[in-house]
Amino acid sequence: MTARVDHTVTSGTFSLDGQTFDVDNNVWVVGDDTECLVVDAPHDVEAILRVVGGRRVVAILATHAHDDHVRVAPALSRATGAPVLLHPDDRVLWDLVHPDVAPDGELRDGTTIEVAGTPVRALHTPGHSPGACSLYAPALGAVFTGDTLFAGGPGATGRSYSDFGTIIESIRTRLLTLPPETAVHTGHGDSTTIGAEAPHLEEWIARGH
Repeated sequence: MTARVDHTVTSGTFSLDGQTFDVDNNVWVVGDDTECLVVDAPHDVEAILRVVGGRRVVAILATHAHDDHVRVAPALSRATGAPVLLHPDDRVLWDLVHPDVAPDGELRDGTTIEVAGTPVRALHTPGHSPGACSLYAPALGAVFTGDTLFAGGPGATGRSYSDFGTIIESIRTRLLTLPPETAVHTGHGDSTTIGAEAPHLEEWIARGH
């Protein structure tokens, strides 16, 4: 059976640097009727499990370790038996959220997880956070960018462990080089395409965010 992309939105908070904000997060579930993988585990285990249904969860992939992307990752792992994978450069952020629980494995540049016969490859795209990763599924014509690239520009870089120049380089060299028709499924808000965003790179650089 061909893999597909399922989706839900959960609501909660994001906290860093002593500030807290209300946020809505996208959760992406990639797979077929038998197995799937989950991209990010923000706020609500039950909401994610409703999308998963009775499928086996191959892995829980964290695009980065801000609390609004990994808060329920250990609980989801316990519920499904699936490992949580995170780029090691984001361990400092993970430990702020889960000081007593380690991720189960590493999600490094080039790490490929196969689900429903479909490879999903990690692209290290730092900037929003040191270990931020985008997850590229060429067979689906899709990339899951977390908070690296949104409809309208790069993710925020005004908080600890982030850097604007770094995120621009990640977007320029790792994302805008993908086929223009590639769907960009983001951590928050609406999806877009590489082709829709690519012409605006210089505008983002000029505005500085």
